Amino acid sequence: MKSLLVILAAEGGHEPSPLAVEWIEVVIALVVFGILFFLIWKFVAPNFEKTFSERTQAIEGGLAAAETKQAEADAKLAELEAQLADARHEAARIREEAREQGAAIVAEMREQAQAESSRIVEHGKAQIEAERQQAVTSLRGEVGSLATTLAGRIVGESLDDDARQGRVVERFLAELETGTPGAN
Repeated sequence: MKSLLVILAAEGGHEPSPLAVEWIEVVIALVVFGILFFLIWKFVAPNFEKTFSERTQAIEGGLAAAETKQAEADAKLAELEAQLADARHEAARIREEAREQGAAIVAEMREQAQAESSRIVEHGKAQIEAERQQAVTSLRGEVGSLATTLAGRIVGESLDDDARQGRVVERFLAELETGTPGAN
């Protein structure tokens, strides 16, 4: 219909006003709006109301259940706190026993270490004494050999005779140990 008016207005040289109201379009829009309003009010709104009431009941039931669960949780928490206090006392007792056992073990280990230390020191002393004796014996042989060679040079005679060499060395070492030189 509007297109017919536009054509007529274009032929007549007048353009239609953009502010002009088409009453037929207003009536059709009102009828369609009324039908949509009725359909929403009749079918959609009751479903929303039903969903809202179900949701409200579910939330209220959930709140009641949550309050019950909270009371149960508080009771359980009090019980667990009592158990925790008992466990702490038991742990303190066990720590004290462990501390006492640790002190006893440390004392025992110190005694064992002291005994082992004494044994090692005694073994070391015995080993040093054995090495000293071996060194003295070795030095006696070397000193004797050097002494006979030196004595042979001083005396001007060869002291290659083993028996004579042995007597000279023994006498020389005896004089060294006593600190008195022999009278020749």
